[in-house]
Amino acid sequence: MSLLKSATSAKTVPVDSAGQRPRKSRGSNARSPGEKPVCVISARELAEFAFRTGNLGGERDFVSSSRALEGTRGHQRLQKSRPAGYQKEVSLRFEVAARDYLLRVQGRLDGLWQAESEAAPGAPARTIIEEIKTVEPGWRGEPDQLHWAQVKIYGAMLLKQQSAPALLLCLTYLDIDTGAVREFKQEFTCEQLEAFFATALNLYRQWLERQWAWKTRRDVAIQALEFPFSQYRPGQRRLAVAVYQAIRAGKMLFACAPTGIGKTMSVLYPAIKTLPDGWSAKVFYLTARTSGRQAAENALEKLRRAGLRLRSVTLTAKQKICFEATGACESLTCPYAIGYYDRIQPALLELLEREALSRPVVEEVARRHRVCPFELSLDAALWVDVIIADYNYVMDPRAYLRRFFAEPREAYAFLVDEAHNLVDRAREMFSAALDKAEVLALKRALNPRAETSEPATETDRALAGFALEPELAASEVKPRRRDTTGLIKALNAINKLFIELRQQASLSQANALTMAQMPETWESTLRPFLQSAETWLARNQPAPFREALIQFYFKTVGFLRIAELFDERFLALWDQEPERMRLFCVDPAGCLQKALQRGRSSVFFSATLAPLDYFKQTLGGQATEAELRLDSPFPPERFGLFVQNRIATHFRARESTFEAVAKAIETFVNARTGNYLVFFPSYQYLNQVIERARVIAPDWLIKAQVPGMTIEESDAFLASFEAQPERTQVGFAVLGGIFGEGIDLAGGRLTGAVVVGVGLPQIGWERNLIRDFFETKRGAGFEYAYVYPGMNRVLQAAGRVIRSETDRGAVLLIDARYSEARYRRLFPPWWQPRFLRDTAELAAALQQFWAAGG
Repeated sequence: MSLLKSATSAKTVPVDSAGQRPRKSRGSNARSPGEKPVCVISARELAEFAFRTGNLGGERDFVSSSRALEGTRGHQRLQKSRPAGYQKEVSLRFEVAARDYLLRVQGRLDGLWQAESEAAPGAPARTIIEEIKTVEPGWRGEPDQLHWAQVKIYGAMLLKQQSAPALLLCLTYLDIDTGAVREFKQEFTCEQLEAFFATALNLYRQWLERQWAWKTRRDVAIQALEFPFSQYRPGQRRLAVAVYQAIRAGKMLFACAPTGIGKTMSVLYPAIKTLPDGWSAKVFYLTARTSGRQAAENALEKLRRAGLRLRSVTLTAKQKICFEATGACESLTCPYAIGYYDRIQPALLELLEREALSRPVVEEVARRHRVCPFELSLDAALWVDVIIADYNYVMDPRAYLRRFFAEPREAYAFLVDEAHNLVDRAREMFSAALDKAEVLALKRALNPRAETSEPATETDRALAGFALEPELAASEVKPRRRDTTGLIKALNAINKLFIELRQQASLSQANALTMAQMPETWESTLRPFLQSAETWLARNQPAPFREALIQFYFKTVGFLRIAELFDERFLALWDQEPERMRLFCVDPAGCLQKALQRGRSSVFFSATLAPLDYFKQTLGGQATEAELRLDSPFPPERFGLFVQNRIATHFRARESTFEAVAKAIETFVNARTGNYLVFFPSYQYLNQVIERARVIAPDWLIKAQVPGMTIEESDAFLASFEAQPERTQVGFAVLGGIFGEGIDLAGGRLTGAVVVGVGLPQIGWERNLIRDFFETKRGAGFEYAYVYPGMNRVLQAAGRVIRSETDRGAVLLIDARYSEARYRRLFPPWWQPRFLRDTAELAAALQQFWAAGG
């Protein structure tokens, strides 16, 4: 749980002259005259804010959902054992009125009862309050000072409701494995508890006062803010109005807005305008690419130059922003994690003096204060107005920001950039896999002297009656450390699951299995491993295998979280090469729908959100959701679209059409000196054609995308595309790759683009499962699995050419399948394609197009 709780995300409650608070619609922070914002913080969060010190991490980092449930049940058993008159789960609430807001502290007391004093029989009964905490084996047997702080705050809040000279506070620790109970009791006077509570409140209110002063300046600036350009582009105002209306209404919007509309500004500007009135408490700008994050940062900077006062933070993945060379997140040894809570408040104070909290700014402050930059950015996110982040921070069940979304939903606005990417990303987020090789590797790390009879490869397939492998025999396990015995036993049990599936597959002579239900034994076998891992990790012992254990622990936690979502939209898949168990989300719509309920409104926008019905169905929307289709803002005569639909490029035809493809590319490029991008469906196809291009066009300056290009290499690739080159340059790239979308070569830096093929994803097992599922459900399996994703790649690649009002360019599509209606009907309505039979017709058409434009 975060150290801090934001004031700007507080709920607002109307307060009338009688002090009553009428009911209001769920999720809206919108305020009317007479309403006063209410800042809500739990007693536990207040204790952490005011009194937490020490390191990042700790034993509570390793508690799975099942373990938490065991803790809850342990609480309940202990509460039932208490004497008559014991009140459990007592709600407490205390409010402090400030000029601009109400501060509400709330919580739930585990136990409250009256008891006779054993030391003074006949004396008035004492009031006892109890807070119950669960502990793991290895607990040091000492009470946590934060736990004492929490129960003291509860005591002070109780004394605000009933009078008593003193309270007996009982801090009870329950070992959920052994059932052992240990109690720590202290008596505090009313004055002591009130003073303690006042200290915590005063520390927190200092932050709130700064926040409300900031919020006042922010709201005045937003209300006065004008659109940062002298006029709207065609379609831009329509998009901005639709976004504003969707956020005010708390609805979804699906917007297909072509390149050139100015989508980023068109969604951010109206979303920001909803902040002062509380229609949105915070704006999440969600994007999958670095270019999308940069576009959002640039748009906010333009608005700031126009007078906007607004705090924004860009969240960077932990692995990318980590200061440690290894990238391994180890709170026991990392100097930026050790003592984090001793230094975080000064770091935050300095960081929040800025308004644009970009990655370099976060890193600069984090280095100066020696705190983890990733955690600093997360803590800062609680106090900002706009969060720029990847999709997974809101939607991924393993990574979403629980500090925002663990409570009942707030009026968050989700702006989903390049939403066409979300379908496949959602399948990844809601899928999970465990590999047998990882199980064996961890087992060897735990017990390196243990022998194993596993074959070097997985090709040694078992027949029926496959015997239990010797490595599984408990008697042969000789652990290096006595306390890893439980871990090794649990890993052996997981390995046995893989063996059972291999046996099942061997009976049908199959290399893979597809199951509509996840085998029941997996969940019951994985949970003991989690329990053993949690017990070991909670001790915070250094060990060579610790990092590997942490990684597999969290991978297993993620697997079980996905297992909890498993329904008719999922399939369980076992594959032999490599041996893996996968929970595959075929249709992510239901999971996305639940994830988006963490906010109040969602806006999906992209230049290629077509067909809209497909995206509504797969992104968790209903047919009745608002939609907007906009035309291109650029004159159609500035964009030439040419289609060579007599050349077959599907896999079996490629060998016989390489020369024809190369000749068509040569004809297209030689029509005008300039910069060109040529997109292929695979690296293999690209490399085969590029060799022919080098022969037939020796004068071209040829560059090629290669797998695994670094950011520096891709930047250098694009930087070579200069306006008005003296020599033609041709870049060969892969459809759907880093150059297929999200790049901006405006101002004449890109003369044209060629797209070879219709972009279909590679045919494979999972794609065919998607096809079969949607054929049954929608009668459009091939479209959902192949055509729509493929044509989205084509449309994105074509969209690289015209990026501004002054650009003029051409696109050539090469594939016989463009003759089919299923592909042509996905062309944008403003496209004016010319279908050409051969290179002679292409050359003539290009000459006419370029001559018309000068």
